[in-house]
Amino acid sequence: MAVFALCLLCALATVVEPAPVASLGGPEPAQYEELTLLFHGTLQLGQTLNSVYRATEARLAEAGRNLHLFDRALELLGTEVSQGRDATQQLRTSLSEIQVEEDALQLRAEATARSLREVAQAQQALRDTVRRLQVQLRGAWLGQAHQEFETLKDRADKQSHLLWALTGHVQRQRREMAEQQQWLRQIQERLHTAALPA
Repeated sequence: MAVFALCLLCALATVVEPAPVASLGGPEPAQYEELTLLFHGTLQLGQTLNSVYRATEARLAEAGRNLHLFDRALELLGTEVSQGRDATQQLRTSLSEIQVEEDALQLRAEATARSLREVAQAQQALRDTVRRLQVQLRGAWLGQAHQEFETLKDRADKQSHLLWALTGHVQRQRREMAEQQQWLRQIQERLHTAALPA
């Protein structure tokens, strides 16, 4: 800026006409005053331009710092958004895997229920056989037939107990599956809500 003011002074000095030389003595006083005023004005203009330049430079530096901070904040926000998307995708993948396991568990539970129905039918057939044998053995000599009857009765009792235990197990599995499905629905609703645009 100082170079600019110096150049301006030089330009003004060349523009101003040199004072005519009086035959009797030196330049006229009025021309010296004009030249002094002109130099003084040029100096003030240079100082004003210098202060404006410095203020503008300070504002530009502050704007540059603010722009850098803004860029940094945007970069951090972009990183967080990317991490959030990755976490959401991983959660969706995990949910899909859980759903597959849940479907497999459902199929196993249905197969177990079918087996239980078959066992119940077999047990009913065994009870019917025991009743028939009871009717046939009533009033007859019980020797060997009585022992077979007791064996069949014991088998029927054991199968009843086994059927009761299996039924309880299937009911427990159904309760657990219902709880897991409710839990999965809640997670899917949260994921859906989180994926909506703000």
